Amino acid sequence: MSDAVAAAVPEPEPVPGGGADPAEAWETGPRLVPSLSPSRAGDFMTCPLLYRFRVVDRIPERPSREAVRGTVVHRVLEDLFDLPSAQRTLERAASMLPAAWELVQEEDAVAATELFGSPDEAQEWLASAVPLLESYFRLEDPTTLDPAERELRVETTLEDGLVLRGYVDRLDRNAAGETRVVDYKTGKAPGEGYEQRALFQMRFYALVLWRATGTLPRQLQLLYLGSEHVLRYEPDEADLRATERKVIALWAAIQRAHDTGDWRPSPSRLCDWCDHKSRCPAFGGTPPPLPGAGTAAAGAPAPR
Repeated sequence: MSDAVAAAVPEPEPVPGGGADPAEAWETGPRLVPSLSPSRAGDFMTCPLLYRFRVVDRIPERPSREAVRGTVVHRVLEDLFDLPSAQRTLERAASMLPAAWELVQEEDAVAATELFGSPDEAQEWLASAVPLLESYFRLEDPTTLDPAERELRVETTLEDGLVLRGYVDRLDRNAAGETRVVDYKTGKAPGEGYEQRALFQMRFYALVLWRATGTLPRQLQLLYLGSEHVLRYEPDEADLRATERKVIALWAAIQRAHDTGDWRPSPSRLCDWCDHKSRCPAFGGTPPPLPGAGTAAAGAPAPR
């Protein structure tokens, strides 16, 4: 796991709402389904103990202003394509921010009182999203685009029964039927040598789409609004087969951790953004006892 940890991005975009992920690593119900999303795979590669706190213990995390702002901007960019192309302007996008913020509060149960000391402070924060929209319009012209899908839930099941799932921000398709996977990042682009974690997420999506549809995405594109960078990558079949092997090996490591209860911390610069630092043994803390062994609440592995 050391290579994966070394590839961690210094400025992560935490999941708003305290680690809740629409593609949870364990699905509860009549039976336990082993499943993995790129967010949770990234958690385990960054720090197995972080994965445990989020997935096994399900410890709530404080929403950060940066993460919630990112969710609001994502909502605006999704809804922007509901408008006729001529109306997809920066001014119109900026005017959509208050409504998007209201929806995020309703859907993600994020209360303004948790984040801000006053209404004026909240308004100043919301205005700080406008430069991110300005960056987007400098990177792309949405009047020329006609996305095939937005906020697309993708899922496939590998031969060993592991379900891979996630949400793609945007899927473009040209006249020839070739697809491009687009993901928005409201943070800054990773520095040189730190691109692999971001590319792993995109390869993960490409793998799921390839296995689910039989069509290899032509291009993967990451738009970094915080620094106005575009990261593009064209995957091939060998690349995605290697990604699949990596995901299978990663899941085996997660299962071993479930079996043994050995969730080791991996200290890094990312710890400065972690809500769980006070309970991490790497910083003198004590993790809570694991939930009941062998129960669904503990995330007990499904039969191999």
